[in-house]
Amino acid sequence: MWWLALVLIAFIFQIATILILEFRNPSKAVAWMVILFLFPVIGFILYYFVAQDYKKRRKLRRRGSRVFQEIRAKLWQQAAIIESIEEMGNPDYRHQERLFGLLTHISESPITGCNETKVLTDGEKTFAAMLAAMEQARDHIHMESYIFRADGIGQSFKRMMLRKAGEGVKIRLICDGLGSYQLNSSFVKELQEGGVEVYFFLPPLIATLDRRVNYRNHRKILVVDGTVGFVGGLNVGDEYLGLDGKLGFWRDTHLQISGDAVYFLQNAFLADWRLASGQRVNHPELYPQHHCRGSEQVQILTSGPDQHWDAIQEMCFGAIAVAKRRIWITSPYFIPDPSIYNAIKTAAVSGVEVNIIIPHESDSRIVKLASLSYVEELLQSGVKFYQYEKGFIHAKVMIVDDLLATVGTANMDMRSFFCNFEMTAILFDQAPISRLSEDFLRDLAESRAIDLKAFTRRPKLQRGLELLCRLLSPLL
Repeated sequence: MWWLALVLIAFIFQIATILILEFRNPSKAVAWMVILFLFPVIGFILYYFVAQDYKKRRKLRRRGSRVFQEIRAKLWQQAAIIESIEEMGNPDYRHQERLFGLLTHISESPITGCNETKVLTDGEKTFAAMLAAMEQARDHIHMESYIFRADGIGQSFKRMMLRKAGEGVKIRLICDGLGSYQLNSSFVKELQEGGVEVYFFLPPLIATLDRRVNYRNHRKILVVDGTVGFVGGLNVGDEYLGLDGKLGFWRDTHLQISGDAVYFLQNAFLADWRLASGQRVNHPELYPQHHCRGSEQVQILTSGPDQHWDAIQEMCFGAIAVAKRRIWITSPYFIPDPSIYNAIKTAAVSGVEVNIIIPHESDSRIVKLASLSYVEELLQSGVKFYQYEKGFIHAKVMIVDDLLATVGTANMDMRSFFCNFEMTAILFDQAPISRLSEDFLRDLAESRAIDLKAFTRRPKLQRGLELLCRLLSPLL
């Protein structure tokens, strides 16, 4: 029986290793324990290659911080930085010292006050606006996408980049190594031969060998000449035009920004460029002086292994905690961490109107089941859930009272909060908040409310699958 003793010792060693390394994150430790029990040995091998490596995490943070510090003085001199609560144009901030203090301390990117924004609510309008901005480029185009496909819209972007590169415009493109793994080499080669610099952020094989496969770059950034920028939920692919046969109509939200907030889109891109390419690019001409045409106040929040704070998660928690009237959330993946979950629950119990829109049809059954596992408990607390039925809703939007609204790349889930490289724009002015509120109400009209009584009668098998997926949800 000696071999049984060896197996038991090996299993205890694996359990102890996970508990010791993940003691700061109990929910994640539980998820890995489930995998370990389901797949002994294989689960531990997966943990070794996939789980976060905090030594690497600190290395990434130092690199990202250095890139920012090199240009900080110039940005603070050129941009209209909001440094006190009295400068906030939104009168609702007069008694929100704690929220203002949080937003100005959790990020290296400040609130800027010289911006003009445009909300874009579908792929057709978004891609048209992006290509139109690229058409006007005279100096550079910086583009970053989690998914970049060589399909119809991908070919349109390729032709635009090749033509602008032929005109002498400097073009840099970052694609995530995992999200864009299907992008064929001939497509990339044609771009490179045409003068476009293309780099993949942590390709799967390199990331696995280096134990960084869990770091995915989920950001979607376009910066043109350092003056116009885009951020939001849309990657580059025909499915975002509603051409996916299964999901059909694709509902998303993207944001076009002109003004000082673009400095911080640019800075985030260049930090990612250094990680992907190894090149340090921070020329002052990439941050041109803006001619202020708008007065909107915008803050660009980034989060990921290159940041000192989990800024997007802490912003969400802080904003939800101070809500007095409404919290409206749209997210394709709703897997909140315990603090966000409790903040939402507490707000609803306190009488705040909490409406959450999630998809009816999802691109991931596992994630959908994990999301549904939170629904019954929150419905009992007064939260209202709606499932979007017109197609697939991929927008990542949060509206809190008339204090702020957010548009970005981060889902309301633990992967976006703690693992991915993400980006969110916070909007403080009434015009964009009102526009996003109108969009939310329109989406609500195209959604079906989840009834608590009917939901509690769902099959036991589904309940069991939801529980299993919820246990694994910190890794999804």
